[in-house]
Amino acid sequence: MSLFALAIPWAACGLVLMLVWRLVRDYVMSSSLEDVPGPTPRSLIYGNLSELQNRGAWPFLDHLTNDYDRVVRMRGMFGKRILWVADPKALHHIVVKDQDIYEEAPSAITGRKLGMGPGLLSTLGDHHRRQRKLLNPVFSIAHLRRVTPVFYEVMNRLSKGIEKQLDTTSNNEVDLLAWMGRAALELIGQGGFGHSFDPLVEQTPNPYADAVKSLVPAITGLIFYRMVIHLVDPLVEACAAHPALGAFIKRWFWLVPNARMQHVKTILDVLHDTSTAIYTEKKIALDSDDPELKMRVLEGRDLMSAMLRENMNADAADRLPEREIIAQITTFIFAGTDTTSNALARILHLLCLHPDVQEKLRAEIIEARAQNGGGDLDYDALVALPYLEAVCRETLRLYAPVPFVSRQARRDALLPLSAPLTLRDGSRVSALHVPQGTSVLVAIHSVNRSAALWGADAHVWRPERWLEKLPDAVAEARVPGVYSNLMTFIGGGRACIGFKSSQLEMKVVLATLLSSFRFSLCDGKNADIVWNRAGIAYPTVGNDGGHPSLPLRVERLKC
Repeated sequence: MSLFALAIPWAACGLVLMLVWRLVRDYVMSSSLEDVPGPTPRSLIYGNLSELQNRGAWPFLDHLTNDYDRVVRMRGMFGKRILWVADPKALHHIVVKDQDIYEEAPSAITGRKLGMGPGLLSTLGDHHRRQRKLLNPVFSIAHLRRVTPVFYEVMNRLSKGIEKQLDTTSNNEVDLLAWMGRAALELIGQGGFGHSFDPLVEQTPNPYADAVKSLVPAITGLIFYRMVIHLVDPLVEACAAHPALGAFIKRWFWLVPNARMQHVKTILDVLHDTSTAIYTEKKIALDSDDPELKMRVLEGRDLMSAMLRENMNADAADRLPEREIIAQITTFIFAGTDTTSNALARILHLLCLHPDVQEKLRAEIIEARAQNGGGDLDYDALVALPYLEAVCRETLRLYAPVPFVSRQARRDALLPLSAPLTLRDGSRVSALHVPQGTSVLVAIHSVNRSAALWGADAHVWRPERWLEKLPDAVAEARVPGVYSNLMTFIGGGRACIGFKSSQLEMKVVLATLLSSFRFSLCDGKNADIVWNRAGIAYPTVGNDGGHPSLPLRVERLKC
């Protein structure tokens, strides 16, 4: 018998032992984190994840926020230790000072890399910083000023589409979530890549829009396969280091005898093929001998044209290869569509629950338009509207589309705290030892809703708070977020690169719609709108609603 044949059973035995060890190690190994207070796990296998990941998890998140200190200990799958962190000083170390220690888990990075390619969401360290350095100018204020008219053109089409639907319905009931999703995709398509995904004037099927909307729910359903990936993180990470192997794995997803896995592969193929087509179209124009065609890219106002220009002008060492540019297209569309559309849907729902706020906001927008001769507001006029800014800020504070993000300690680290933490034995500590491998959740939900920072009414949606002097505690805390003392868009080197673009999109949408329509809750069962906890919060009709939707009553305003 050959040495190779003899080695196979030993290798298999070693793999089994490694997996068993990963299953039991957090149960048998002691840790100083056990002294940190936290909720009792409901399951030996899933820990607190069944509460944390549940679509109705909001009471549990409020429990973590209101009934514990700023750091909470939980259990993850197979006893994995998790820290829920809302302490501003600790967060500064996690997302800014020690961000190379607290990186995303290998399985998360690898999953995105295999699915969407080596874009901003699936690269780490120097590779990520090199990509971000090249892309930062693309999201400048100057670029946003140039692209604002493009956003208005999209929204004018959307208004006509809603008008057309109102002509065909007797009860004026419109699913605004569907329209916001289509609008967000077209905004990123036109403003991002000079590409139209949706004419917005007909209620026609859109395979790409359906793929973008379906990806997160489809991946969420792969619980068993995500558990396996969690167990074999080192092997999965090794696959990502070899693009050819990663492409092979992605190509043969269909061999897995699971309909959901096959559905994920179909979605990823649609995203990749469309992104490749967009890039190829731009590249052909850029390489063309036709001066007019070439100038459309060189002088284009969209993100893709700007990215290609920046890439051409960059030093050879900083230029992105073709596959990374294609990956950025998929990444930006995926990251920018659902977050923006669902945030807009949340604002429209809140304006229905608070009609006085809706009327006050509408009056501000109409007055500003009148001062502008009745036309669309340019970038500077739009961002200068105080009440519109207050409504957006307050919504993104209280209802961040993503309530937390995950990091993992790559090595042992000391995590300083803003204030002493009381342990289970009554002792107090000003820093925590975080062992290598610990999952750390950046508690966006808790920081944004902290009564210690925002006052006793921190749980109340009140836009006026942004027109008043904020509590001194907010400034003193030095929350390390890139936006308005909030963690909604995170902070540090992995902060959302497109957060200013997202805010502009939201304001253009609201300025356009509120000038033409009045929104209110529907009568009967469709008035029962529930927001569900997921990777990105989404609304349904009722607690058991299986299809994301936000039916609202839409009324044309009289000119």
